[in-house]
Amino acid sequence: MENQKSIFSKIIDREISAEIIYETDNVIAILDIMPVHFGHVLVIPKKEYKDFLAVPDDKLKEIFSAAQRIARALVKTFSLEGFNVFINNGEIAGQSIFHFHVHITPRYVNDGISFHRNLKKYEEGQMKEIAEKIKTNIS
Repeated sequence: MENQKSIFSKIIDREISAEIIYETDNVIAILDIMPVHFGHVLVIPKKEYKDFLAVPDDKLKEIFSAAQRIARALVKTFSLEGFNVFINNGEIAGQSIFHFHVHITPRYVNDGISFHRNLKKYEEGQMKEIAEKIKTNIS
């Protein structure tokens, strides 16, 4: 069965309309149709990559350069004191469109948005053990 194009690829190909706020040969940025806050932007490579791990190193620089440019524009436009930049990778992490994209969303004082954290504490020696395991898998 042939892979169907993602909704983002359909936007890139102008098959579906979107509010495009930035575009280069390789990257497009659009307003999220279901924003956390108005001004929530998605920065998307034009080539379809499943997730963060699938994006080639040389493409990440342009994507994140665009994300930084967009973030600066959001700060200026909305006089923001802060914003979130996030990426969902895998269904369990909230990824619903499997075409890599970066979210940038404005934040405001008492905006009712929180990332619930359940912080853990390492047992004696556990931190070193886990660090060593991770180091052996860095390529």
